[in-house]
Amino acid sequence: MSTTFTLTPAGPFSLAASARFLEGFAPAAYEGGTSTGLDLAFAVDGYWDTVAVHLDQPGIDVVGALHAPATLGPQVEQGAIAQVARILSLDIDGTGFPAVGVADPVVGRLQARYPGLRPVCFWSPYEAAAWAVIGQRMRIVQAAAIKSRIAADFGITLDIGGRPVTAFPAPAALAELDACPGLGDVKITRLRGIARAALDGQLDAARLRALPRSQALDELLTIHGIGPFSAELILLRGAGDPDHAATAEPRLARATARAYDLPTAPSRTTLARLSQTWRPYRTWVSLLLRTMLEDDTHEITGTR
Repeated sequence: MSTTFTLTPAGPFSLAASARFLEGFAPAAYEGGTSTGLDLAFAVDGYWDTVAVHLDQPGIDVVGALHAPATLGPQVEQGAIAQVARILSLDIDGTGFPAVGVADPVVGRLQARYPGLRPVCFWSPYEAAAWAVIGQRMRIVQAAAIKSRIAADFGITLDIGGRPVTAFPAPAALAELDACPGLGDVKITRLRGIARAALDGQLDAARLRALPRSQALDELLTIHGIGPFSAELILLRGAGDPDHAATAEPRLARATARAYDLPTAPSRTTLARLSQTWRPYRTWVSLLLRTMLEDDTHEITGTR
């Protein structure tokens, strides 16, 4: 089945910028769709039917085509479309974002360098949590290869215009994982726990976004294997919270020092204070800073 839909961005947005970001974002293992579009495949948050989506932006609007192996119920279909909006941060009104760059020239320069780029989230908080566990004490490129292997072995592959797109396995499939090359028993056990947490609703994106931020983070910390860094990752880049600076993220501190010409990386307290000028788009500015750091240093990929 195939269903078309339209998403209208509020404020600056570039689908091409999102695609370029994904091509350099190791956890996504994104190899590019068409020359003008973006292809995604994911398990629909809370329903767990696997779908594929092709997106284009011929003008201002983003036009999508939703593909599934069988007819979806209307709630699942609407959930999938809402998930696409959240993945691309199109569920957030970005009309006020340019004003942040006017007030803070450093942010303004980043906005000019990356026009229309908004945070591209993990396909779901569940997938963000799985990535957090896989990537613990491991190089990002190595973790990305393992995540891709799990998707290939246990996920579902769908066709978009003759191009196969594979989704990370839904929680019920991940809950049965008993072995994976490159992962020890501890991580396997934690991944099964992530799957159970997703099935129990602990990783529901709408629920996490509706909670007070401190409560959402505290609840994520109760999941075995999730620490402060991972909890922030799940909330900001999984659930798509637009307005929080990840003070537990050392790369953000280094990026901030580089962008603001600081002698050393700011402390968590200093970073929290500095990021007040980025409100209500602290996550968005953080994404621009992290992107700048990787483009300038290639510290994640190790390439030039």
